[in-house]
Amino acid sequence: MRVSAKADYALRAVIELAAIANGPVKGERIAQAQEIPLKFLQNILGDLRRAGLVRSQRGVEGGYWLARPADEITVAEVIRAVEGAIANVRGVGPEQVEYAGSAARLREVWIAVRANLRAVLEQVTVAELARGGGRRGPRGRPGRLAASLKDRLARGPNVDDLTTLQLERFHLLTRQLR
Repeated sequence: MRVSAKADYALRAVIELAAIANGPVKGERIAQAQEIPLKFLQNILGDLRRAGLVRSQRGVEGGYWLARPADEITVAEVIRAVEGAIANVRGVGPEQVEYAGSAARLREVWIAVRANLRAVLEQVTVAELARGGGRRGPRGRPGRLAASLKDRLARGPNVDDLTTLQLERFHLLTRQLR
């Protein structure tokens, strides 16, 4: 998966807002703290505002702040706000793609890829990232966020039955291809 600069910057901006979390924050402050070009950041913040993730106020006392608590905003929501749907194939959802001949089963792989991406991105909140839970722990062991995500995924992705069925098909397909 390729993460665009726009998605990366959007996540960094939202994490910065969550970390500060005391009133409006100027775009310039976010841009400087995260080393994001200001004009690009302003466009991204506009996308986030239109998606209902960020609020803004103009003027001397103005700035940006999260529209909802950081623990209610997932990484997936931020990416969708600036990029659209997660894991499209040529601009459409993987379930809409059709392949002929020997590539016919590729569609199942793309569906499973999307399901697995969602399983991770919909589990991690902005609050977890702002708390610094992703840092390495003692002796290079995974930090709290990595351990928490591993536990949540071990219990199974929080996705609907259709996606679970698609994951099962993907696992069956990969076993058959070996």
